[in-house]
Amino acid sequence: MWRRQKAPTRAEQLHFAGVDDRDVYNITAPFLDRGRWVIAGRVERRESEHSETYFFVQSGDRWEPLREAPVLPLQDPFVTRIADELVFGGVETFIHPRGTPPRFLWWRTILFRGRDVGDLRPFFVGPDGMKDIRLVELADGTVGVFTRPQGKKGGRGKIGFTRVASLEALTLEAIEEAPLLEGMFLDDEWGGVNAAYLLPDGTLGVLGHIACFDPDGRRNYYALVFRFDPETRRYWDVRVIAERENFLPGPAKRDDLTNVVFPGGLVRRPDGWAELYAGVSDVGAQKLILPDPFAAPASSSAGDGPDRHSMAGDVREA
Repeated sequence: MWRRQKAPTRAEQLHFAGVDDRDVYNITAPFLDRGRWVIAGRVERRESEHSETYFFVQSGDRWEPLREAPVLPLQDPFVTRIADELVFGGVETFIHPRGTPPRFLWWRTILFRGRDVGDLRPFFVGPDGMKDIRLVELADGTVGVFTRPQGKKGGRGKIGFTRVASLEALTLEAIEEAPLLEGMFLDDEWGGVNAAYLLPDGTLGVLGHIACFDPDGRRNYYALVFRFDPETRRYWDVRVIAERENFLPGPAKRDDLTNVVFPGGLVRRPDGWAELYAGVSDVGAQKLILPDPFAAPASSSAGDGPDRHSMAGDVREA
């Protein structure tokens, strides 16, 4: 079971300034932008889900807003680079035209592109009701697209994958028709991709989350990784790498969000370790130092997917 196999980890709290008394959580991993390290993070008041995304730069032991960067009305930012461009995204919430109390809000993913954070411009609006769209440049220069449909196709939320020739070729139809990665989640679970990394052998190291409700209705989110071959669509080496108790203790936005880890990205180090950047309990942001989950080659001999029962059992124990 994954708890008995996990290696030592070390957690560090990240501190943010310049946003009044608001919380910063669901951050990206640091990324280079014009020679400086930048983190994007979701900023909101404890009692609200009205979010803004800020870009932060490090100043001493704190991260402060980047003055020349935009402040965007988005949740849960993410970032990658494709064809030498910065590609940034987040989740926009809006009033559902047929919403009924208390569920007025719906959501969609907005994508931006540019030379740097000061040059970002929107170029794509995802399907209404879909979060966790993630892009990654593949070995042949095409673009891999991970999706997360819900409802009739995806239940509570399952991962899909497709590929397009370029950013210009990305369409709503391509996203909506992306085939699912079958067998990764049970029907009472949900999850999505948070970041994907091209590895030297052309496969992808994928960072995501898996979630479920416990018997008391509390949400449980875990940081998940797997390997994926975009040519064959095989996935393998699916495992949870972090849960809330691996991080430093702290408050939660609500009681049902105490056991939430929302991974934002990895910084892979040359010493075989990695830094996992994550939001915790919908309140704070932390860094977890752990063995690089993609450092050693992983065999794809497992077939089209993992042992479903083994992986699910590990997750639901937590």
